[in-house]
Amino acid sequence: MNDQTENTGKAPSLWDVAKSVMAAMLGVQKSENYKRDFQHGKPWQYVFIGLIAVAIFIGTIVTVVKLVMSSAGL
Repeated sequence: MNDQTENTGKAPSLWDVAKSVMAAMLGVQKSENYKRDFQHGKPWQYVFIGLIAVAIFIGTIVTVVKLVMSSAGL
């Protein structure tokens, strides 16, 4: 079955929330998902997943910078 048609009329799953947060971080979102998020989603889910995503992003940037700095001899 098509994932988009399945989830338009009901509350988004945790995986759907994570996909929406990732799409928001990139600045792209399908209109069906956008409507579903605002009609059926719970704000605390998006805040929680968003904070986790930002923490992972910052951790990745810090790790990459440390690796580059150590390989440069600084």
